[in-house]
Amino acid sequence: MLRGLYTSAVGMTTQMNRMDVISNNIANVNNNGFKRDRVITQSFTDEFLRMVNPQPQEPSLLPFHNSMPVGRFSLGLFVDNLDTDFAAGSLSTTGGNLDLAINGSGFFAVSHNGSERFMRDGAFTLNQERMLVTRDGIPVLGIDGNTITVPDGAIGINPAGEIYVDGELVASIRLVDFENPSLLRKHGANMWTALEGANQIPFSSRVEQGMLELSNVNIIREMVEMIEISRTYEANQRMITTIDGTMQLAANDIGRKS
Repeated sequence: MLRGLYTSAVGMTTQMNRMDVISNNIANVNNNGFKRDRVITQSFTDEFLRMVNPQPQEPSLLPFHNSMPVGRFSLGLFVDNLDTDFAAGSLSTTGGNLDLAINGSGFFAVSHNGSERFMRDGAFTLNQERMLVTRDGIPVLGIDGNTITVPDGAIGINPAGEIYVDGELVASIRLVDFENPSLLRKHGANMWTALEGANQIPFSSRVEQGMLELSNVNIIREMVEMIEISRTYEANQRMITTIDGTMQLAANDIGRKS
């Protein structure tokens, strides 16, 4: 019976963690290029039910001693990991010369505190030195790994990320892709850092000028999951109340009989 209390308590904790992740997804629904997170749950190590008769070949006076093992049981689910859904968000037309969206897989490379980071949010602008930066002032890297300075003039950017000013090539944006995006970890809301073993592959997607990628959060799906989580949490809560009442009744009966 105590095991039931622990299982329900673990279930409530897991649902709370799921709710935190979904709340974060909803909070970033309007964040360009945001990728939703998913909770990966895993069962506690399965336990074998003790065999009622460890030596079934020996005769027994009790008939149930010769019964077969019931099987395995679990102590509930716990949060094993967070997984990022890298599915592309829809593209929105803005018409801005420095608004860029990646149509396909891949990332823009930026320099954050001296380290290379990767992002999908292409809402770029020029600072006072005419350096290409993100909306937060983070420098965008060129194909040579240095920052990009854009001279004054009419700006055009082709699908390969090459920047032209008045028809003359001035720089190329560093665009990267990864063989296994699951080896990327979020750095803040909109950037990723590559873990060891995250192998880069040639960038083969298109850069769309005058467009931005929206988040891939489906608000309806997230709300449905929130309802499911709330009901599961309440079910575990009711189970704890039921078990507690049963234990209290059993303790009172034992007290009267003793």
